[in-house]
Amino acid sequence: MSPESIRELLQQFPMFKDLTKDEMMPIVDIAKSRFFPQGTHVFMHGDPLTNVYFIQKGKIKIYRTDLQGKEQLINVLSDNEMFPHQGFFRKDDYPAHAEVMEDANLIYVPIKLFEELLFTHPEICVKLFRVLGDKIVELQNRLEEKMLHNTYEQIIMLLLRLAKDGKKHDETFTRLNLQLTNRELANMIGSSRETVSRTLTQLKKKKLVSSDYASYLVIDVMGLHKEIF
Repeated sequence: MSPESIRELLQQFPMFKDLTKDEMMPIVDIAKSRFFPQGTHVFMHGDPLTNVYFIQKGKIKIYRTDLQGKEQLINVLSDNEMFPHQGFFRKDDYPAHAEVMEDANLIYVPIKLFEELLFTHPEICVKLFRVLGDKIVELQNRLEEKMLHNTYEQIIMLLLRLAKDGKKHDETFTRLNLQLTNRELANMIGSSRETVSRTLTQLKKKKLVSSDYASYLVIDVMGLHKEIF
C-alpha cells in the first residue's frame, strides 16, 4: 500500500481521526502492511505484545480458551477495526488469540516505535488520550450491562451493538454484517447456546429478528430498543 493509502485507512479510526495530515506522517512512516490467509493466527494469547493491528479487509476472531480447552469468543472484528485496543500503552502480553476467519489485509504499527514517536510529538499524545478516554467509557458501559441486566436483555444489547456496524436492510430492519452461530453469540456475553437460541426464537416470534437467505441476522433496531429501554 502507498503511504497515502495507509494514512487514509488509519484516519478512519477514532484514534487518529482528529490528527492533521502532517501529524499523521510520522505514524505512516512506521506503519507496515501484511496479508494473513484464512485459518492463520495473527498472534496467540501470551505472546509478547509487539504490534497493534488495523483491518483494511477481512475478519478476525478474538478468543480465549480455558484450562479445559473450551473456547470463549470475545469479539469478531472486520474492516476498519483495530486490535488489541490497549496495545499502545501497556508493557504486557497479548490478552487473547487472534485468528483470521477470512483472508485479511492488515496494517500494523510497532508499539516500541510508536511510543518513541509520542515522546517527540506530545501534541499527538494529547489527542490520543482523549480518544482512549472515550473507549474506557464504552467498556464501563458494557460492564454495567453485564451487572444490571438479565441474560435476555444482554442478548438484545449485544444485537444492538453488532447492528451499529450492520447495513440498513429497509426502513425498519438492519442486517448484521457478521455471520455468527448461536454458540458464538453466547460466548460473547458468557451465556449458553441454548439460552441464545431460546431468546432468538422469542424475538423472531415478536418479529423483531429474522434471518435472510444467507443466514445473516436482520433486526428491528427500534423494536429491540423498546424491549429494554
